[in-house]
Parts: sequence; C-alpha cells; structure tokens
Amino acid sequence: MKSLIKVILILGLFSGSSFILVQLTGLITIDKIDLWFSEIKALPPYYIGGAILALMFIDLFISIPTLATIMLAGYFMGTTLGAGFAIAGLGIAGCCGYLLGQTFGEPILKFLLKDELERKELKTSFNEHGFVMILLSRALPVLPEVSTCLAGMSKMPFHKFITAWLISITPYSLIAAYAGASSSVRSPEPAIIAWAALTSALWAGWFFYQRSRKVR
Repeated sequence: MKSLIKVILILGLFSGSSFILVQLTGLITIDKIDLWFSEIKALPPYYIGGAILALMFIDLFISIPTLATIMLAGYFMGTTLGAGFAIAGLGIAGCCGYLLGQTFGEPILKFLLKDELERKELKTSFNEHGFVMILLSRALPVLPEVSTCLAGMSKMPFHKFITAWLISITPYSLIAAYAGASSSVRSPEPAIIAWAALTSALWAGWFFYQRSRKVR
C-alpha cells in the first residue's frame, strides 16, 4: 500500500501543480468558462456540448474545476443535456487515462519505483482497493485522473475499471447538472447545497471504507 500511496502523491503533485499554474496564468478559470458558455448559449446546444466534452477531456491533463463546470453545463443546457455531455466527456477522458496508463505505465513505474517488489505491491494494492478508490475518487480534485492512469498501469481489467468509472461519474454528473439547472444568479442555493452534499458524501464514503478496512 505504501508504494501505491507514494505514486498517487507524486502523480497528484504533478497534476496539482498544473492546476495552480493554470489558475495563476488565468488560462482556464470558472469565470472564463462561464463567459465562454454565455457567448455561445444562443447557438445550437452541441456548441456548448462540444465545449463541455473538450473541458472534461482537458481535465485529464490539466486539472480544472470539474464540479463547477458541470453545474454551469446544467445551468445553460438543462439537466439532461448538461449531464449527458459531462458523462460522455468524463467517460472519454477516463478511457484515455486508462489507455495512457496501460501504454506508458510500466516505464513510469520503473522510474518512480526502482524496486520490482514495490511495483508488484502497487499493482496488487490497486487491484485490491482500486474499484472503491475510483468510486470515491471525486472526493479529491486530482484523484480521478490519477486513478484512471493507475488502473491502466496496474492492468486492472477494463470492464472492472469502466464499471467503477461509470458508477462514479453518472450520479455525480446528474446531481451537479440538476443543481446547476435549478440555480440562478439570484438563487444559487441548489448549487451550493449540491456541492456540499456531494463533497460530504464522498468524504463519508472514504471514512467508512477506511474504518471497515481497520476492522478487518
């Protein structure tokens, strides 16, 4: 488990650094995303949908405020379309992360973990705990992207990965999009409540999972 935590921290630090850099440069911020959506909202829905797909995919490489983006998608497109495009975008990003991990994972692991036993331990640990990790990965900003790559690196069966990933992103996207669709500038309470509820539920899930492991 120590090897898994070590790699998660290293990859998370790299991804988190990209988020800080993007925020400092102002390249992609939630205000800019709001502005982009506002400028194209009069166009056919697939324009905003395309922007959502692109942002969800970019999030694999550069961490962006995913929850706020999905809420904006719901605000501009409604629950069904907003959630649909978000799920599609996150699904594509997840599959790409898995394939990247599967293709380039071994050289990266050899660079990060010199000991072959540590690499085997990481793969064993992730295959044991990875399903739950993916389910609850939205509790932390960079963990979803890291977990998709780790799934590929550890050779987790694709059907197991995609099942966990879809279970993770589908209710998350639906709740966030619904909250966005139900909110307005003068009444942002649904979005605030949804944000608090999703975060609390995910952290509670981590707490009970860790507790159950200690009991065993």
